[in-house]
Amino acid sequence: MKIGGGVSEPELIYKVDPEFSEEARKAKFMGIVTVTLVVDQNGNPQNVHLLRGVGMGLDEKALEAVKQYKFKAARYNGKPVAVQLNVEVNFQIF
Repeated sequence: MKIGGGVSEPELIYKVDPEFSEEARKAKFMGIVTVTLVVDQNGNPQNVHLLRGVGMGLDEKALEAVKQYKFKAARYNGKPVAVQLNVEVNFQIF
């Protein structure tokens, strides 16, 4: 299902911060990786795939982190449902 039309958004309840790859750290490289996934009825990420990557090893680090996320499932008519979701993982050096 898609969010909207009576389908609520899943709520992120546990997030893992991605690590920088050594290659990106040395190059002081920053960017935003977009990941697409399905949040199942139990709030677990499934079918996690890269939608838009930036390279330098950050794509793999983003996928690794998002696979560990936990959500409060989306709901439709009060029942938990699976929904497709895109997540942006922002790699910034401070």
